[in-house]
Amino acid sequence: MLYNFYRITGAILYPLLVTVSPLLDRLLPNWQLSQRFGRYQDFDRSATASNRTQLIWIHAASVGEVQAVRALIAVLPDILPEVDFFLTTMTRQGREVARTLLPAQVRCELAPLDIPQAVESALKLLQPDLYICLETEFWPVMLTKMRKAGVPMLLLNGRISERSFKQYQRIKGTVGTFLAGFSAVGVIREQDRERFRHLGVPAERIQVCGNMKYDLKYDLMPQDPQEPQKSGTNSAEQGEKKYARLLGIQPDNIVFICGSTRTGEEELLLPVYIRLQEKYPGRLLWILAPRHLERLPEVMALLDQAGLGYELFSQCTQGSTKERQENIILLDSMGELARLYAAGHYIFCGASLVHKGGHNIMEPIAQGKPVFFGPFMHDFQDAADLVLSAGAGVQVGSPDELAGRLLESPLGSPAYEQACQAAERLARTQQGAAKRQADMVLRVLGGDLA
Repeated sequence: MLYNFYRITGAILYPLLVTVSPLLDRLLPNWQLSQRFGRYQDFDRSATASNRTQLIWIHAASVGEVQAVRALIAVLPDILPEVDFFLTTMTRQGREVARTLLPAQVRCELAPLDIPQAVESALKLLQPDLYICLETEFWPVMLTKMRKAGVPMLLLNGRISERSFKQYQRIKGTVGTFLAGFSAVGVIREQDRERFRHLGVPAERIQVCGNMKYDLKYDLMPQDPQEPQKSGTNSAEQGEKKYARLLGIQPDNIVFICGSTRTGEEELLLPVYIRLQEKYPGRLLWILAPRHLERLPEVMALLDQAGLGYELFSQCTQGSTKERQENIILLDSMGELARLYAAGHYIFCGASLVHKGGHNIMEPIAQGKPVFFGPFMHDFQDAADLVLSAGAGVQVGSPDELAGRLLESPLGSPAYEQACQAAERLARTQQGAAKRQADMVLRVLGGDLA
């Protein structure tokens, strides 16, 4: 009954949305409603259905899930060279990051609305041989239409937080019906396996694989043509050299990176920067990377009010010949942060000093860098547990504690070096999650394991 109400409501709203879409397209061109209606220009496989290669439709919610897809796509083309990939995201920012990070042959577009007519339109155009969704992207109409169309479905990098699990238990029957359509479910932790099993997925369909987001190997960093790869160096070291050149980082500089910060967090971090600046006068470079680029004016206003000069990352790196003048840099480029961590010494991951659930603290770990983060990590508790148990990071309860812990770990000290080594070891232990889930793709498509 709950699903029918959801489905019928969407079906009724669809004609109204189509009617007003010309007006909405003019007022809000970035919405790209045609894609939300399941219409993808110049893409119709029905004309070549008799001799087409297989197509895998991968759906990711936003930027975080795109990072997992990035690791999966790094593996799949080698073992499935004849397969095409079509990626959809729920957010425009996720799509733009996907277009930046993924190979050009992977078409990246916006997902259709979870409305019967839109989903049917997308299915008719794409005719996928396999549908993969990442983490917890359970769209009822999409999953129902896929199952009725006979399209095999995979859930990869599956996870269910404690909060979501409690909510799903209230509608266990409905959720179980949708989950039953998956041929296999690859989950991150043993705890996720138990939660999916409790919601009705047969145990034999579930495999614990680890987290693809954290399987970001050093060699995923693009080669910098001005820094040729040398024998005995990894791309994290190459990345550090690249950003040192682009940003004018000197050997005696201390680089403090605050990544994926959210509203109110920069204000909390400002006193931390001031304390570090007092410790390292003239040597500290602070790189601020707001999670959403539309917040840049807000962060600029905060720095202006504090009387602090700053430069945009794009001004420092896009062909400019002038030397960097300021010791604060605002990252204004999407898809750059995970690689930029290679240049950092002290790294703080945001959305964790405020109630936003945290962010992917394994990105700096993948670059062999220890990470600091705040108390609010419920969306990434598995990563926090991994990092803390490995001794590769520090969780703090307040900005004041963050400043204190940073000052207690000077570069070159035994504690700092041990944390760096722990981060490198932890990064290595996460490798292989993408290959394990790629093997699941092979099994569902009916191929032999490579």
